[in-house]
Amino acid sequence: MITLKINLRQLTHSLMVTPKGTKVIVIPIAENNLFEGEKGLYLDIVGFERKEVKEGEDTHLLKQSFSKEKLAAMTDEAKKALPIIGNARVFGGQRSESEPKDANNGAVAEGINDLPF
Repeated sequence: MITLKINLRQLTHSLMVTPKGTKVIVIPIAENNLFEGEKGLYLDIVGFERKEVKEGEDTHLLKQSFSKEKLAAMTDEAKKALPIIGNARVFGGQRSESEPKDANNGAVAEGINDLPF
């Protein structure tokens, strides 16, 4: 089994409060190099195994993954400056083949007052 924790605040974002008082995070698609696929909106992630891991600690650091073209356009400094967006812990268990569910059935809000929460 693998457990992951993603820090969405490491992406370009805006924190807002809806008219109903719900705190939300708005993540721009293009600015974060997200892509729309046939079944959803995706953020590519790559995991780097930590060299030294004590029992009970995370085994991997997670960073955003980019295309070869995008990486080639980055300087070495820009690549090193990419934030760690999360961590993972790998331990024994069975793999799950289930498809994640879209919580809002793909509905797209037109403005802040149209948000379902």
